[in-house]
Formats: sequence, structure tokens, C-alpha cells
Amino acid sequence: MKPFLLLATRAEDAAADDEYQAYLRYCRLKPEELVRVRLESGPMPSLELEDFSGVIVGGSPYTSSDPVEEKSPDQLRVEAELSEFLDRIVAADFPFLGACYGVGTLGVHQGAVIDRRFGEPVGATEIKLTGDGEHDPMLQGVPHTFEAFVGHKEACSKLPPNAVLLASSAACPVHMFRIKNNLYATQFHPELDAEGLITRINIYKNAGYFPPHEADELIESARRSSVKEPMRVLRNFTGLYARQ
Repeated sequence: MKPFLLLATRAEDAAADDEYQAYLRYCRLKPEELVRVRLESGPMPSLELEDFSGVIVGGSPYTSSDPVEEKSPDQLRVEAELSEFLDRIVAADFPFLGACYGVGTLGVHQGAVIDRRFGEPVGATEIKLTGDGEHDPMLQGVPHTFEAFVGHKEACSKLPPNAVLLASSAACPVHMFRIKNNLYATQFHPELDAEGLITRINIYKNAGYFPPHEADELIESARRSSVKEPMRVLRNFTGLYARQ
């Protein structure tokens, strides 16, 4: 099987490694079947789409909608590299799944409005599939209503003109969309279970996602949650697109 490609941007090793292990676990891949490139650590290497089965963009501390003058040089470089790579991915309708940061990257690339109107606090939230979502192969086996972990400062407030809305929540109208036939983005985290969220709460408690004094309460809430369904998105992605 040709490997899948994970494009990551988390500078903290603990967060980056935990994210990689979560994708291995829930995509049901072996390490040699998921190539990780940490874009925050240096320029994107030369990558050919034909070498991979599909591309995954993980979550990120970067915020696409921040003013340009507030973005670090590394963030500006990563955004430019991802945009150029997406030129090729979208033109080829190549299998792509962007999780959380994927809404910002694929959304901006395709003309969405990404802003802070529909951010959601850290924790579990109820997601509902649209009619199109119920019939999309990437959501096969996912119930109409399910819980997923979220925590984002920005979101898509206006879909790209060519996008199909697949899932929403009460607080965030765009939780998953599709471009063409094979390009997907989720606002929720399909890779996050309770322990993964707890890891990120501890690492990012001073990153502005929540008041630091609420960390213990958020951890207890995560432990009480029953988030099990979003991972099916990852299994469906690798099941649909794995190729020789």
C-alpha cells in the first residue's frame, strides 16, 4: 500500500507525537503507512502526490484568520507552502482530509470566509449530519447525531461556493464540508479521544483556548464524555483511499 501523508504543525513534541499516535491508531495504519512531515520545523520537502494514498492535515496552534502582521514568519511560510500544495491537490481532486486546521487551510484556499464568529470552547459538543452528510461515504456508519471533541478560536462562517455541507453543531454551522469528490475538512477533531484531549489541555492551557484555571474542570469533563464516533471518519478515509 502507498502510505498516507500527515502534515503536522505542532511545535511541542508531546503534542505532535500524541497526535501522530492517534492518527496511527484510528486510521488503523502502521508507522510505515503514515509518513509525517512536521512543517513547523522547516520548509516542506519535495512531495509527489503519486507517492501517497492520501493527505491528512492535522490540527494546529496557527489561526488562519489572524491579521498578517500578527503571524510569525514560520506561520506565513507554512500557509504559503500549504496553499501551493493545495493547488495540486485540488486540481487532481486528490484524497485530502483536513482536521480542524484543515477548515482554515482548505476553506481559505477555496474562497470560504474564516473568522472568529463561531469558535467553540474546549470539550465535547453535539454534531449533526446534514442530508448530504448522511449519504457521504466518508461518514458511513456515523450516526445522525454524535459527540466530538472541539476547541477552536476560528471557524468557517461562509462556505466556499463549490462546497457541500456535511455536518453542523448548534454553535458552529460548518463542522464538515466536501469539495469536489475527494477533498474533506472537519472542524471537529476525528482523532481525539479523552486522553488525547487531556494531553492537549495540559500543553495548551496558556494558549488562549480557555482560562488556565479551568483546566482541571475541562479534564474531568473530558473523562466523563463518551466520544467514540468521530474516529469512523478516519477509518473511512483510509479504507476508501488506500491504494497500491
